[in-house]
Amino acid sequence: MTLSLLVVDDDATVRETLVDFFAMGGHTARAASTATEGRRLAAEHAPDVVLVDLHLPDANGTRLIEALRADDAETAIIVLTGYADVRSAVHAMQQGASDVLEKPVDLTVLAAAVQRAAEGGRLRREVAVLRARDRVHGRPDEGVGVAALAPTFEQLIDLAARNADAPVLLQGETGTGKGFVARTIHERSARGASPFVEINAASLSATFFESELFGHERGAFTDARQAKRGLLEVAGDGTVFLDEVAELAPEVQPRLLTVLEDRGFRRLGGTTTLRSSARVIVATHQPLAEAVEQRRFRADLFYRLQVLTLTLPPLRARPDEILPLAAAFLPRDRWLTAAAERALVEYGWPGNIRELKNTLWRAAILAGSGAIDSSHLGLPGTMPAAPAARSQGAHAPRTLEEAEREAIRVALRATGSNRSQTAKVLGIARSTLLEKLKRYGLD
Repeated sequence: MTLSLLVVDDDATVRETLVDFFAMGGHTARAASTATEGRRLAAEHAPDVVLVDLHLPDANGTRLIEALRADDAETAIIVLTGYADVRSAVHAMQQGASDVLEKPVDLTVLAAAVQRAAEGGRLRREVAVLRARDRVHGRPDEGVGVAALAPTFEQLIDLAARNADAPVLLQGETGTGKGFVARTIHERSARGASPFVEINAASLSATFFESELFGHERGAFTDARQAKRGLLEVAGDGTVFLDEVAELAPEVQPRLLTVLEDRGFRRLGGTTTLRSSARVIVATHQPLAEAVEQRRFRADLFYRLQVLTLTLPPLRARPDEILPLAAAFLPRDRWLTAAAERALVEYGWPGNIRELKNTLWRAAILAGSGAIDSSHLGLPGTMPAAPAARSQGAHAPRTLEEAEREAIRVALRATGSNRSQTAKVLGIARSTLLEKLKRYGLD
């Protein structure tokens, strides 16, 4: 792909070297020595990528970045600086830089960074077009549910799926559906026939996380009695979904960065460099930029992960999606009364989609059959309902076995008889579910 580049640097040697380097690669490159000249050339030639030195004679480089993004919000920018530090890197990143490289820069590293930045810029332009088109058609720019995806977000998911090599960063409160979106992107991509594997960075110690992600050799640690393949190997050409990436241990972050940059990694205790062809999708409920500022997360890793960022708004910010989502979660033989619908819409849903789903499954069990009223929902301000009575023997309480059988039946319907999902919904092991299915004659 032939690119148009602009180098803004007050060092004549740097300007000449970079212009010649990119010209040799078949690209078009121009140079400016000041922020004023750089902004003018950017407006005249609309480069794919602008390389900006943070220390310019007439302005701070971050001011130029801010001006360039004001002129064109999707401009791809790489910062080159001999004075790299966390504070200036974070500031440049907040202004929209896609990468920060310290001088003297390795030209091979720079070339790869330029390609990534150009690809990221192209993706952002496509996102901007989708959002503009959506606003023209009178649709709000909203997030994603599970059954009721707003058109724009559907298109953003398709965009992420088409660009099957680009890392994706999913941001949003707990329960907003980040895992569902990650799996949807995978399934719609060219990688959909390959494995989708996931791991939570907050649930494991650094050693066990590394063992799960990278694998280990026999004797790598006390309990490593035999070699084990990590998820990067298991995924093959598929997708690795890394949840709660902001909790990633500091000692693991450089290893993940290496995988993203050159696809290489080693098992714990290993000496052989292996290659990963898997795509990486990450998710977090806390802003990564804050974690970078607090020095809990590497800035360079953040740059690699934010090629395509999708932010999922909380459910309370999209009340129009609550009832369509509720309808999707309910078994086909259940429905909501007007009072129940009103209670669902008026509730704040701090647990977002996950809380809505669990609330409705519980309500379906309590209601027994037919209509679900507000009392079955158990939301603040409503009276929780007692479990539904048996159809024979009016108002007689159900036995524990009957309640359990009904709960399994409802969960089976809600998951389309998927045994693994049903076990997950009920919070029991799959083997336990299979035993109960046989006991209750539901298999």
